Amino acid sequence: MDTILRFETVNDYNVFNKNETLHPLVSVIDLSKANPRKASNMYFGFYTIFLKDVKCGDLRYGRYTYDYQEGTLVFIAPGQVVSVDNSGELYQPKGFALVFHTDLIHGTPLGKNIHEYSFFNYQSNEALHLSERERSIVLDCFSKIEYELEHAIDKYSKKLIADNIELLLNYCTRFYDRQFITRDKVHQGVLEKFETLLNGYFQTDKPQTIGLPSVADCAKELNLSAGYFGDLVKKETGQSAQEYLQAKIIDVAKERIFNVDKSISEIAYELGFKYPQHFTRLFKQKTGVTPNVYRNLN
Repeated sequence: MDTILRFETVNDYNVFNKNETLHPLVSVIDLSKANPRKASNMYFGFYTIFLKDVKCGDLRYGRYTYDYQEGTLVFIAPGQVVSVDNSGELYQPKGFALVFHTDLIHGTPLGKNIHEYSFFNYQSNEALHLSERERSIVLDCFSKIEYELEHAIDKYSKKLIADNIELLLNYCTRFYDRQFITRDKVHQGVLEKFETLLNGYFQTDKPQTIGLPSVADCAKELNLSAGYFGDLVKKETGQSAQEYLQAKIIDVAKERIFNVDKSISEIAYELGFKYPQHFTRLFKQKTGVTPNVYRNLN
């Protein structure tokens, strides 16, 4: 498991899975054509979307294990390493993978907007669980892309392929919105845990020793990726995770400002601000007045 299989190009991954390369920058791969394999670490130099159709062990991406069973989609960003842990047993991959290189989408609307599809940065327990109808839609998108790959490459090919990939990703965005609702029990308590985490943080000396809490650090404590956590908070509260975090900092600051024995600078340092002027700027941005004015008004 220590050896990493590196797939720098689409052709590398096609060869590994015994699929023909119809286009150097994009492929729809039938994983059932691949030889049975054991667990391995794999590096991908391109975007990868797995549609899994068989239980083959736990997929690990980053520090955590995916909630990854039959009928799920997993999104891998370029430069990432994933691994399959199945106790060393041989398994036959089944399902499909859509892989596409960043060079394919340069100069296209998708190339400009690819960063908006935050699920490429999801990590743990965050795979997209598809209904049968959603799975059919995904396979239909794969089929349209495959049709273009089997068609002779012409001046329309790049646009049509990129447009169909974008269509697929837009459907997946809708499906994730649905999942945030239907898997509410799985997510239940995340905001409460976030609130408890922040309360505990500001009751210790961590702000002075570590600094202000970050969204990434909070997500890590909750065993979620920053991207998934941010999207979950946005869906539940209408605020970004950063806005929610800043609002909490201001609430704590308001309580402490009433302690006239401490200067505004001392309160800023207690909260984890390196420079008091940064605290003053944020406070005024969120409340409309400076900390000193707020203290005098109250």
